[in-house]
Amino acid sequence: MTKIIKLAIIGYGKMGKEIEKFAPQSGCKAEVVIDNEQDWEKYGPKLSQLVDVAVEFTSPGVVVQNLKKLMDLKIPVVTGTTGWGKDLPAIEKYCRESNGSVFYASNFSIGVNLFFALNRYLANLMADYPTYRPLLEETHHTQKLDAPSGTAVTMLEDIMRVNPAIKGWKLEDDNPAQDEISVIAHRIENVTGTHKLVYNSDIDTISIEHAAHNREGFAKGALLAARWLKDKKGVYTMNDLLKL
Repeated sequence: MTKIIKLAIIGYGKMGKEIEKFAPQSGCKAEVVIDNEQDWEKYGPKLSQLVDVAVEFTSPGVVVQNLKKLMDLKIPVVTGTTGWGKDLPAIEKYCRESNGSVFYASNFSIGVNLFFALNRYLANLMADYPTYRPLLEETHHTQKLDAPSGTAVTMLEDIMRVNPAIKGWKLEDDNPAQDEISVIAHRIENVTGTHKLVYNSDIDTISIEHAAHNREGFAKGALLAARWLKDKKGVYTMNDLLKL
């Protein structure tokens, strides 16, 4: 019989609740929920005896300290918080030095990560055709704090890695230069998440799009990552899990 993975859910917003909801289907159990400093004080000292893995969906302002706390406790952690990319090198270093385990992703949906792979492949093709200008449009619910989304930023960074002619990106209202990608970020009630990448030329248009119907794919992907990470050390992403 497959061992039940005991989880600490760090952050009890929309995603935290989805993780809790789908945990039993994924061979996991939400053993502890930590949503504030009082919860940390209550559970922190004994957390490593209570859980196997932590799943963290909070905010850019607290994610780094949460990850460090969990690594200090020797608890593998899966995080889907976005908007903290500038701190990633420091967290990777902290993970190596503490012999910790961190799995991070801007999006845990299997479909989105296949979409990322498609984006990289298309960027490789389009790098030889500079007459096509890329534009990225994303739409999320109004509670989404960062704009553009972490998923959009991942796509933008992947394009820039592949195509050296593209030097950066800007929101469309900030007047992107010729060598920058234009980004449009919409915030509309009750939209889970849609990303559309368009390559425009004077002659034609090429586009790829991913639309999430609900948060189920994000939650199940994060739970899959939690099971996968349990006995591993190091820093991992969905590319490792899905072998992309």
